[in-house]
Amino acid sequence: MKICVLGSGTWGSAIANLLAYRGYEVFCYSHKESEASQLNLTHRHKNLPDALLSEAITFSSDLKASLQGAKTIVFATPSSYIRETARLVKPFFENQLIVDLAKGIEEGTLLTTSEIIEDELGNKDEVVALTGPSHAEEVSLFHPTCIVAASKNEANAKKVQEIFHCSFFRVYTNNDRKGCELCGAFKNIIAVACGISDGLGYGDNAKAALITRGIHELGKLGKAMGCNPTTFSSLAGVGDLIVTCTSAHSRNHQAGYYIGEGYSIDEAIRKVGMVVEGVNALPAAKELCDKYRIDMPIVYGVYQIIEGKETARNIASNLLSRAKKEEFLE
Repeated sequence: MKICVLGSGTWGSAIANLLAYRGYEVFCYSHKESEASQLNLTHRHKNLPDALLSEAITFSSDLKASLQGAKTIVFATPSSYIRETARLVKPFFENQLIVDLAKGIEEGTLLTTSEIIEDELGNKDEVVALTGPSHAEEVSLFHPTCIVAASKNEANAKKVQEIFHCSFFRVYTNNDRKGCELCGAFKNIIAVACGISDGLGYGDNAKAALITRGIHELGKLGKAMGCNPTTFSSLAGVGDLIVTCTSAHSRNHQAGYYIGEGYSIDEAIRKVGMVVEGVNALPAAKELCDKYRIDMPIVYGVYQIIEGKETARNIASNLLSRAKKEEFLE
């Protein structure tokens, strides 16, 4: 079976490598001809220095050729390019199984990335979000990983489970796609907060507080949006939050760290050298907080820092000096 992976970044390349290991015919699309040629020549990705990518992967800048004959299409582009990519795919869409690896919320529409794809392709409730604690750097080396295939369509979720599941990559199914995708978008923001805390020189106590109170904030929003509460204590929820907030591989944590050290937002993103989804997600995250009238002080605090409205140290002080309350009081 042929599978097309759209996007040759770190996550797209790591997933393409996994699928090649599983024995599928894999085409990985890059919008840059030079990048595709280099990857075909070396089978090395600049952001995956320890991994040798399978020679069975065909990297291509020809979208039509990449999609032709594919039974499954995997979206692995940054969230900000999902709609544009879906529009490019639409002329070639023939009800293939669609898998979404992106994590984010679209500003204005407040759609998740899977919903954006469905909005463009017209396949409502069919897309499967593959999400959870899964650093590309580790998956590319076949390190043990557990992840979630989330979809309203149970049959599609099980198909994705069957395609991706192997000895080192365990896939669970989940029917709460909205909850899983909210976790995927918001955990990046909390990771930026944890990075800022580390950059300021605060310790593990502060980071633990941000992680646990962050999942509490996210759970409140999820409840208001009709999500399954258990999702937020799952792999897609607390699992992804832990790995993104604590790992050296996390670009969101890295960006936050540089901001905490005093670099500007632009300087921090430039130093990371990759897309920082936690920064991109902030405008839509604030819109969701306002729409559902949910108090999310950590998310709002990061928003104020990124927008230049307040300093990181002042936000830390403000979070700690708020009115005293019961731990689980909403």
